[in-house]
Amino acid sequence: MRIAVTYENGEVFQHFGHSEQFKVYETENGEVISSKVIGTDGAGHSALASFLGEQGIDVLICGGIGGGAQMALSEGGIELCAGASGNADEAVEAYLRGELINTGANCDHHGEGHSCADHGHEGGQCGCHPETAGKGKNSGKKCSVHYRGTFNDGTQFDSSYDRGEPLEFVCGAGMMIPGFDAAVAEMEIGETVNVHLMPSEAYGEPDPRAIFTVDLDQMPGAENFSAGEKAYLQNMYGQPVPVTVTAKDEKTITFDANHEMAGKELNFMIELVSVQEQ
Repeated sequence: MRIAVTYENGEVFQHFGHSEQFKVYETENGEVISSKVIGTDGAGHSALASFLGEQGIDVLICGGIGGGAQMALSEGGIELCAGASGNADEAVEAYLRGELINTGANCDHHGEGHSCADHGHEGGQCGCHPETAGKGKNSGKKCSVHYRGTFNDGTQFDSSYDRGEPLEFVCGAGMMIPGFDAAVAEMEIGETVNVHLMPSEAYGEPDPRAIFTVDLDQMPGAENFSAGEKAYLQNMYGQPVPVTVTAKDEKTITFDANHEMAGKELNFMIELVSVQEQ
């Protein structure tokens, strides 16, 4: 079995789509027999999935990855184990012992700073893990924060204060949108900061390729949808893909699979409650 790990300076690199190197491990009977580092020649996202297929990879271990890349890996028959961090060699050993847990697609974070699994969003833009991800004194530590998220007009879209409990996540592990992660990485316990995030620090810009039109007679049940309605479609593997109906006529229906926060500037007030070593 061949295992590939997104790789940088001995660690699991946290953004699959920006990976410049993979460390590839040859294994037999649950043990590593050899390994080597290979370059990606600048390939990104779905192109990386094809690259790994050409290398004969059976399993990918990575940090953050989006729904589109996850689907491309599935189509190529490559098993995914996302959400890993720390030393690459140790991550492979943990996988071989059955101790590494796959978080699935985890780059479609809701802009308010939830961890990826909070809403199960898949299939949107992956704007995760900037150059600051994995850096800062709180990187790699379990952080607990309270936050309030607003748009530029002051409208609140979410608040941990309203829910009555702080959000917990591992800082720098690819669980958060990049600007939120970068802010927390340098905070002191008890400190409160206000940050303004451009789309590039949150969900990126909308991707026109994520908007598609389908004939109604090819999608039973679609006639019940209305423009503006949110829905979940299923891909060929039965995985849910969140979409918004943008248009509908007598013959066709148009869906937008971009994340609802794509293209938006976001504001956060963040309070660091606690920090724990992993």
